[in-house]
Amino acid sequence: MRRSTSNDTDTPITGTDLQRASNAALASTGQGRVTGTEVGDEESYYEVEVTLDNATEVDVQLDSDFHVVGSAADKVNTEDDQKETG
Repeated sequence: MRRSTSNDTDTPITGTDLQRASNAALASTGQGRVTGTEVGDEESYYEVEVTLDNATEVDVQLDSDFHVVGSAADKVNTEDDQKETG
């Protein structure tokens, strides 16, 4: 997933759609917190980024009816990871 910066044109999910998308994504992952959203993602209608307790980020792809159509997990580099590689 593209990370939001001030130069990105990503459109966040808002209103009741945000709540429905968040609920669907968290039900899919079973834990975590929503840390980013996007409408009209290149892979699906909605994308919800969930960060799990172990710092793994999961991008949950949803269709326009809030059904999960895919997901992908990426481990976030922690300070300890950077020490090991740097």
